[in-house]
Amino acid sequence: MADKKHILTYAGLKQYEDELQNLKVVKRKEVAQKIKEAREQGDLSENAEYDAAKDEQRDIELRIDELEKLLKNAEVVVEDEIDLDKINIGCKVKLLDVEFDEEMEFFIVGSTEANSLQNKISNESPVGRALIGKVVGDVVDVETQAGIIQYKVLEIQRVQ
Repeated sequence: MADKKHILTYAGLKQYEDELQNLKVVKRKEVAQKIKEAREQGDLSENAEYDAAKDEQRDIELRIDELEKLLKNAEVVVEDEIDLDKINIGCKVKLLDVEFDEEMEFFIVGSTEANSLQNKISNESPVGRALIGKVVGDVVDVETQAGIIQYKVLEIQRVQ
């Protein structure tokens, strides 16, 4: 079975590439030095520093493997080619919550980049799925655990 494609914006791709580079070049050397220093202390059977360094090394290698797989299957959205008449991945959208008369902004991104603290919502989330393909002026019903929420699309922009 083929690995799932990971849809990324260019900013997301750059972020993951930078993290991978940092792990391979900087963090690997740091943890190797910690292991070397812990070995020099003698008996490894009761050496907490050695165990902690080996755990850190394992975590770094797992993250490197995860990032390499993610980047191997990445599909980058070309922001310049986004049709700003319709909502798509790579867009910033301004919405009006019809019930509460409250404006909000979301960035539509692939599931890998989603981060609610940064208002980045996945194209696979209920809100993201409902918004894809909509145009300014559309009213969208989104089914959530709390019931149906209505949003009106106010504006669509390309992410800078």
